[in-house]
Amino acid sequence: MPSTMEVKCVSDDCELDMFENHYTYDVPDDHAVGDLSCPYCGGSDLVEIEV
Repeated sequence: MPSTMEVKCVSDDCELDMFENHYTYDVPDDHAVGDLSCPYCGGSDLVEIEV
């Protein structure tokens, strides 16, 4: 099963509360939330939500 990462944008100007990033392929071991950008505002103030 491909991994899933739940991410929250913490930018004060962003209205998106969270999004899920689904991987359908192998990603490098050093891939992290810092490599992503918010799909709503385009910012990089993201934190991974631990469930």
